[in-house]
Amino acid sequence: MLNEFFKTVLVIVAGLFPIINPPATALVVLSMLPHIGDADRAELARRICINSFVILLASLSIGAYVLSFFGISIPVLRVAGGLVVAMAGWNLLQTPDDDDESAEPAPAPRGGATLRAKAFYPLTLPITVGPGAIAVAIALGTGSPRHGVQPVHLAGVGVGLVILCASIYVCVRFAGHLERLLGAVGTQVAMRLFAFIIFCIGVQILWLGLSELIASVPLTIK
Repeated sequence: MLNEFFKTVLVIVAGLFPIINPPATALVVLSMLPHIGDADRAELARRICINSFVILLASLSIGAYVLSFFGISIPVLRVAGGLVVAMAGWNLLQTPDDDDESAEPAPAPRGGATLRAKAFYPLTLPITVGPGAIAVAIALGTGSPRHGVQPVHLAGVGVGLVILCASIYVCVRFAGHLERLLGAVGTQVAMRLFAFIIFCIGVQILWLGLSELIASVPLTIK
């Protein structure tokens, strides 16, 4: 019984942690919102953590049924998600430097609907929990244990998701310390670097979806 519990936790964490990559996610959030205060960053980290838990839990439990209901395949999900991620990276690449702005940077939104909206899109979806993580979660959810789903497996899934989301919270919450360590110039360099990485990830996800769609088209030989 205990072995099944730890096995389920390990499968969830090992399958999703490399794709979500909380340390890299924290740097991306830092590059998109580099000037917010500690209180705002703590609130943002909390909202991203909660949103990520809900999305991953929904993907594990009912994700396959939702896609089937709307007739959406995993390759199409990857194409759409890749486009969104690539656009987010491109927009971030086009963001002017602070030195290029004549006025002081506007303060980050504090509380309210704007902060909640930013916490969900694009910081949670698709930056933190993107189409790759959703696809893996759906695949894990459709793989039933050999002896059927038992309460110990549900508990293992819950603990695994809590570990993942806790790591997301810690990394995003303390990303401001990295900002102070890097300084103004280092932060700008990190912004451009991770914006380009986001753009490349989006293109990679898009190409993976397109490749699967192209491979699924039957070839007719005349």
